[in-house]
Amino acid sequence: MTLAHPGSTRIAVRRWAQLLLGLALFGVAVSMMIRAEIGLDPWTVFAQGLEKQTGISIGVVVVLIGAGVLLLWIPLRQRPGIGTVLNVLLIGPVMDLTLPLITTPEPLWARILLFAGGLLLLSIATGLYIGARFGPGPRDGLMTGAHARFGWAVWKVRTGVEVTVLAIGWLLGGTVGFGTVAFALLIGPMVGVALPRLRVPEAVDPAGAGTAPGATDADTDEAPTGG
Repeated sequence: MTLAHPGSTRIAVRRWAQLLLGLALFGVAVSMMIRAEIGLDPWTVFAQGLEKQTGISIGVVVVLIGAGVLLLWIPLRQRPGIGTVLNVLLIGPVMDLTLPLITTPEPLWARILLFAGGLLLLSIATGLYIGARFGPGPRDGLMTGAHARFGWAVWKVRTGVEVTVLAIGWLLGGTVGFGTVAFALLIGPMVGVALPRLRVPEAVDPAGAGTAPGATDADTDEAPTGG
């Protein structure tokens, strides 16, 4: 019977802890930005618009959107990691749990601070769950999958998809504002700072070879598109 190397075990524990904490904090961060009411990222605008039109809680809508996007991975021949699946299943319920606990402040400056805090927390949360190396979020995998399958530039796919879901979400009643612009401009650089600092290193055995158990081919360093 082969015993796991202590270093590998520690890294495996850290990866799982980062994944779960990152996804939970992501849900809290999106809730903060929703309550700020100054604009949201495109996918949350879309989810909020569907919530208003259907009466289904936004957390459930987020899960359904994530599952729908994941189905699009099939023709793109993408393989999800466990982190991808948990991303779909956990962020929405966390949002439904935390939204009732956060109130919208009256002064604009307070709402801007709430949004800024949510954006900062979201960048850290993204660094945590992507840095755990259990696979990308469903939306990021859609972008990279289209690039791998058809050779389309990731930025073109991302721009086309996000402009489309933003427009539909806005028409359905989702919140679009200067927070939407701030998210588009800042999330990439902020995650770019957080991710290298939070990425879990690969575990190397004493012989100098081998990675931590559970590493997947779906690991990615792509910046997020809202989960």
